[in-house]
Amino acid sequence: MNHKPAILLIYTGGTIGMIKDFETGALKAFNFDQLLERIPELHLLDCTIDTFSFDNPIDSSDMNPNHWVTIAEVIETNYDSFDGFVVLHGSDTMSYSASALSFMLENLHKPVIFTGSQLPIGDLRTDAKENLITAIQVASLWEDNQAVIKEVCLYFEYKLYRGNRTTKISAEHFSAFTSPNLPHLAESGVHLKVNERLLDEFYGNKPFAIHKDMFANVMILKLFPGISQHVLEAILKIENLEGIVLETYGSGNAPTEWWFISLLQEAISNGLHVVNVTQCSGGSVNMGQYETSTALKEIGVISGKDITTEAAITKLMFLLGKKIPQNDFKTYFETSICGEME
Repeated sequence: MNHKPAILLIYTGGTIGMIKDFETGALKAFNFDQLLERIPELHLLDCTIDTFSFDNPIDSSDMNPNHWVTIAEVIETNYDSFDGFVVLHGSDTMSYSASALSFMLENLHKPVIFTGSQLPIGDLRTDAKENLITAIQVASLWEDNQAVIKEVCLYFEYKLYRGNRTTKISAEHFSAFTSPNLPHLAESGVHLKVNERLLDEFYGNKPFAIHKDMFANVMILKLFPGISQHVLEAILKIENLEGIVLETYGSGNAPTEWWFISLLQEAISNGLHVVNVTQCSGGSVNMGQYETSTALKEIGVISGKDITTEAAITKLMFLLGKKIPQNDFKTYFETSICGEME
């Protein structure tokens, strides 16, 4: 590269974009036009930084597919002008957004790094500065005239993860995220160490494209001992429901009672897509390993394998938006698109 990497910082909202008013103690939105003034350490980075802020920054609890489209369009509009993108986002739904963008941004050849913080940027003990500085540094990594990272990632508390492999595990600790079924891609210590063997080339040299149709007529249903026939029946009859992510036990196990299986079988035959993911924090669905999952396999339930719930629900939205033919949908879902499953 003959120039310093150009990084676009996209602020959507969240704790990282707040600063404490020391007179009142209240939190207020940070002015990202003053970013370099507030965090002079950014001058030490070997890159240029521009910023883009949502007109109305949102709490990540209000995040929805329309906001994902906005983020994708900002990246699309600026794709040729910047070498990397850092998305500042509230931590509560960051794994959902990172998963969604990994599917929406097809043939990505530049880094899109999500980050945020547990404490505001102006707090004395904040984790915001380290997360922001290192996320920008990761987005600036180039070797042999190409980006080192070419996918959507999430950086938090010294670790870089594949975005669609993450889940939030703590509202209290700085190490708020984990990647239960894939090791972290890089770690920040005295040196920034990249685990290059995990950096997959998903797309070859295909041209960058974005997908904006995310169908949200889906839901997540977590099984529990005692779930009743009436409850399941009511859920499966929700008007215009197109897909369910079913959180099952262990390696994909569920009740074997006749009403449970027959209700799911009827729903699937009527066109509902049912994806089986495990409730466990790590591991994989393996339908047929036990008798309690054999029936699910036989009636055409889709195996989520080792996908996270966050990636499963956003992949479901994405594939529904692509209008995959009914007979092909199961195959499409069970095939990895961008490293979200084995």
